[in-house]
Amino acid sequence: MNDAATFYTNRVLKDYKETDRRHVEWVHSYLSVWTEMQAFIRQHHTTGVTWCRTGPAAPSSLFDGAPSAAAPAPPAPPPPPPPPPPPGPPPPVLDGADGPQTQEEDGAGGQHSALFAQLNQGMDITKGLKHVSDDKKTHKNPNMRSPNHASPANGSKPGSAAGTAPQKRPALLELEGKKWRVENFEQRHDLVIEDTELKQVVYIFACNNSTVQVKGKINSIIVDNCKKLGLVFENAVGIVEIINSKSVQLQVLGTVPTISINKTEGCQVYLSKDSIHCDIVSAKSSEMNILVPVGDDDFREFPVPEQFKTVWDGCRLVTEPTEIAG
Repeated sequence: MNDAATFYTNRVLKDYKETDRRHVEWVHSYLSVWTEMQAFIRQHHTTGVTWCRTGPAAPSSLFDGAPSAAAPAPPAPPPPPPPPPPPGPPPPVLDGADGPQTQEEDGAGGQHSALFAQLNQGMDITKGLKHVSDDKKTHKNPNMRSPNHASPANGSKPGSAAGTAPQKRPALLELEGKKWRVENFEQRHDLVIEDTELKQVVYIFACNNSTVQVKGKINSIIVDNCKKLGLVFENAVGIVEIINSKSVQLQVLGTVPTISINKTEGCQVYLSKDSIHCDIVSAKSSEMNILVPVGDDDFREFPVPEQFKTVWDGCRLVTEPTEIAG
C-alpha cells in the first residue's frame, strides 16, 4: 500500500512542491500512516490478527449487562494499543470562484489558455511565424554550428562578432637545424634563402600571394598549403614536392631529379634545359602544365593529362591517358 500511495502522492508533490507547502505536509502525514501501521502490525500481529478462542462471546453492544456469575469466564487479555489516528483531509484547492489565486497559478493558467487558443487556430497558426533569412540558417552557414559561435547583434553582418575571425599566426623565416622554415607570409615577394648546404631542406607552409627564391644547392623542397605562390630555385638533389596547394608556379634554374604534385589545383612548372629529363609525378591534382624551354627566352606549354583509360590486355591492366585529356 505504501508503494501504491507513493505513486499518486508524487504527483501531488510535483504540482505543489513550490507553490503550496500545505499539500506537501499532508503527503508526508499520509505516508507516515502506512509506515506506522506496518510497524504496529509487525509488533503485535506477526502472523495475522489473533483471536482468543476460549474467551466469552462478544456482546452485541458494549453497554450490555455483565455476564452471569454462573458461568464465570476467565479474564480477557488486554486489548492491543490502538492504531495511530489518521491525518486530516487534504487542504482544498482554491480556484477563481472560491478564493483568490496566487500570482504563479494565475500566470500558469494564462499560459495554458494562450497555448490552447493558438492550437485552435488551425491552418492560420503559421501566419505568425517570421521569415528566416539565409544568413541565419545553420544548414547554409556551417560556421554557425560550432558551439563557440556568437550570434551577431541586431543590424550587424554575420561573422563580424569578435572571436569568430581565425587567429593569424606570425610569419617565420629561419633555419632550424637543417631545415629552413618559411611560414605564414602574405603579400611578400622578396623572400630569399641564401647560404644553403647540400644537407638542408626547405619547408614552405601557408604562404599566400608570395614569392620565395632559394639559391645554391639544396637537398629537397616541400610546398604545403600555399596559394598563389611563386618558387624559384637553382638546384635540388632530391625531390621537390607540392601538396595541398592552389595556383603555384615553380621554376627550375638548374637541375632536379623529381617533381611531385599531390592534391593541388593549378600548377605551372617551368623547366630549364638541364632539367627537362626530370620525373614529374602527379596524383589527385588538376590544371597542371609543364613549360619546356624553346630557344633562349621562350617556353612551350604542355598540359599534364588528368583523365586516363584502363583496359585489360589479357595479362594485366594497361592505363594510358585518353585523347580528350591531351
